[in-house]
Amino acid sequence: MTMTFRTLGAMAALSMLAATAPAQAATQAGNDPSPYVAIGNEPAPKLFVDPPLPGPLASRGAVFIQYRTENLRIVPVFGANATDVSPRIGHLHVTVDDLPWHWADASGDNTLVLVGLPPGEHKVLVELADPQHRVITAQTVTFTVPATAPATAPATPK
Repeated sequence: MTMTFRTLGAMAALSMLAATAPAQAATQAGNDPSPYVAIGNEPAPKLFVDPPLPGPLASRGAVFIQYRTENLRIVPVFGANATDVSPRIGHLHVTVDDLPWHWADASGDNTLVLVGLPPGEHKVLVELADPQHRVITAQTVTFTVPATAPATAPATPK
């Protein structure tokens, strides 16, 4: 019974401390603006792309490229009418090694994953695009996939 009173007393003291602690508003925590209110004079979108995570690249040759955007949300919405949406929306175009094709990423997962690239130097172009596929800004990441022997040899069909 004494333990119950101690527990209740401690919980009451903690809740009083939490109630008197200075609170930080959601808008001060670096969060994006509310998706329910249009924004006048939106600042230009920004794209930040990091080099691949070193661990997976060195151990497995797997390329994990993290990115983030500011002033633009990555969503799978396309077309002319979507350019009028506020807050602004868009997607990524990803091109590997200057190939003549690219793919659109609208997942908003903040990480691009590439596996199966051959050992050697590679380049990934990441473009931030509006809903009509017009490129707003871009960044290029270069990296080297190490030559590593697979743990087991692949099975040979007979």
